[in-house]
Amino acid sequence: MKKLLLVVDYQNDFVSGALGFKRAEELEEPIAKKIIEYRSAGNDVAFTLDTHGENYMDTREGAGLPIPHCIKGSDGWELYGRIKSLAEKSDKFFLKPCFGSAELFEYLKNSRYDEIELVGVVTNICVISNAVLAKTALPEAIISVDSACTASGDEALCEQALNVMRSMQINIT
Repeated sequence: MKKLLLVVDYQNDFVSGALGFKRAEELEEPIAKKIIEYRSAGNDVAFTLDTHGENYMDTREGAGLPIPHCIKGSDGWELYGRIKSLAEKSDKFFLKPCFGSAELFEYLKNSRYDEIELVGVVTNICVISNAVLAKTALPEAIISVDSACTASGDEALCEQALNVMRSMQINIT
């Protein structure tokens, strides 16, 4: 059985930077443990990276969320803490200028994964967006989100997003 762990946007700006929140910091060790488990079992690990340019404030997202973040090449764009040290050059990295990754969708559509598990931040924005893309790309694969390894700055929205994903036949563990 071919499995993929997808770590969504676990970047400095979402953990301790411009859009950081306490619950995001608490995910570092559980996500690190999951990465190690996947690697030990011979499974794949991939990462999405929220990626913006210096013109972020001139974009539609910048108008809706006027806080510059994850500017490519900045410290805020880098993976956070221990997760950065666990990332390997052979891993897939999907740079995304928006909530979901079209590149990830194309990659998954042409893959043979039986299971994809998502962890990371922010549950109600980028995690849900990429979970839906994974479900669309591989409708027969088991898509899951580990609720102990994902978070949002707004707990109510986090729970709502998990419930919406459940309704879309995405397993919430």
